[in-house]
Amino acid sequence: MKYCPVNRTGAECVEMGKKGKPIISEKLCVGCGICIHKCPFDAIRIIGLADELESDLVHQFGVNGFRLFRLPTPTKGKVLGLLGPNGIGKTTAINILAGQLIPNLGDLESEPAWEKVIDYFAGKELQLYFEKLSKLQIVSSMKPQYVDMIPKHHKGKVYELLAKLPKSEILEEVTKELELTHVLNSKLKELSGGELQRLAIGAAMLKEADIYFFDEPSSYLDIYQRLNIAKVLHKLALEKQVVIIEHDLAILDFLADNVHIMYGTEAAYGVIAYPRAVRTAINTYLSGFLKEENIRFRDKPVVFEARPPKEQWSGGILLNYPPLEKRFDGGFSLETRGGKLHEGEVVGVVGPNGCGKSTFVKMLVGEVKPTEGNISTNLRLSYKPQYIDVDFDGTVQEMFWSDVGEAFESQFFLSEIERPLEVQPLYNKNVQNLSGGEHQRVSIAIALSREADIYLLDEPSAYLDSNQRMNVAKTLRRVMEKGETSALVVDHDIYFLDLISDSILVFEGEGARYGSSSGPYDLRTGMNKFLKNVDITFRRDTDSMRPRINKSDSRLDREQKASGEYYYG
Repeated sequence: MKYCPVNRTGAECVEMGKKGKPIISEKLCVGCGICIHKCPFDAIRIIGLADELESDLVHQFGVNGFRLFRLPTPTKGKVLGLLGPNGIGKTTAINILAGQLIPNLGDLESEPAWEKVIDYFAGKELQLYFEKLSKLQIVSSMKPQYVDMIPKHHKGKVYELLAKLPKSEILEEVTKELELTHVLNSKLKELSGGELQRLAIGAAMLKEADIYFFDEPSSYLDIYQRLNIAKVLHKLALEKQVVIIEHDLAILDFLADNVHIMYGTEAAYGVIAYPRAVRTAINTYLSGFLKEENIRFRDKPVVFEARPPKEQWSGGILLNYPPLEKRFDGGFSLETRGGKLHEGEVVGVVGPNGCGKSTFVKMLVGEVKPTEGNISTNLRLSYKPQYIDVDFDGTVQEMFWSDVGEAFESQFFLSEIERPLEVQPLYNKNVQNLSGGEHQRVSIAIALSREADIYLLDEPSAYLDSNQRMNVAKTLRRVMEKGETSALVVDHDIYFLDLISDSILVFEGEGARYGSSSGPYDLRTGMNKFLKNVDITFRRDTDSMRPRINKSDSRLDREQKASGEYYYG
């Protein structure tokens, strides 16, 4: 209020509101940006939006609050995807379509009402949808994003939870399709992340509904399980309307028929672009330019490269680890071959869930002691675990200081980690109040900020949107190149692994029974071995060079399997 040039002329551009917080008059604001720099909480955004968007405003959260423009249109018989960054209204759009939120159409003076919404969409497909929704003739079912919260809200066994749901007569069929039969008598608190994800999908499917929403259905699932889920949801879409939010672009490509790209600024505004066929939508998203709308939402396009295998690694050997073996009392056993990690090398770790990838990483960092074999090294290790359970009581900034000290203020951290991972806006937040994606970004930033020889990251892509995954990939590559260090990255997102990996360590086995590893191999050899095990082939998109999953038993699928080229790298 003191520094605003409009206020200094006598007008009230910035004034104190009734709730004790300042309000900015958007009509009087000249967009000078002084308030942005003077505000100590990074709480203000001044964004000039196109005038034509004003007629597309669907919902606004209070004065100066977040705005959502347009809505997706679900279609029976097709899977509709939403693709865009976190924090720009995907969940808000789903809540509106589910009838959990009546949009106010930007009118903050009166109570929102379905009658106004129906009039607003007059002559459009959504008019009939909202008419039925307002009369409770459309029932929705939603799979939540954060499945690891399920054991905190529900107690007992898996079967007890699922048997309570309306469509319990198809419980046996659904649990078989989702490979949940073996955990029906398990307690919820004993389930892994992948099992909780499949349980949440099953619970959503067992509700009687007309439209089903699945928020990030692939998190914690391996590539085989992701493809299986895609087939299950395709089958569901034949009779019902299905809408998904998915950040694994390979699975979105395989699963969705049409996709709405979303763009905007986190916590400020979100725009839902008009639907596109899935291949066109993903290529457009990677290019960062919406041609029809004349909107650029990314500075540079995301580029995939068809890289030839390295003949021989040029960097020196950082770690030469021996064969290891670990046997657990519960019956699971793991055998890993010896291998080498080189300076500047990023090794992607792939394999089915439950076959020992995380156990192997924990043996390297000393959290799990091998039954046979020994790792003795003076190397500095930085580890980000799969499940982030933070008990730190304080702000994000305080946690950075307590963990990495002065490195938190280094120029390299500011330019190569803080900015691309977008952690600066989180500094004043209490650690306990962070979302899953925010926790992930902070944990990755802390892990990469430590002075280390080897960085070990277990499922860093979980809960991150597509854009954030690409930023993490670039950041990881830069950290490795700068410090001549090595990284071992466990993940299931093929796009992410394709962007970061020089080599591939392949795990095989049967979940919860036994596992073994081989490699590291060069990227192409390792991916071929892994994809052959799960009987899947990939091709490169002719325009963007991104990996694409071939339809099972298609001509390309048969040809690549016959030639042994499961991965066109």
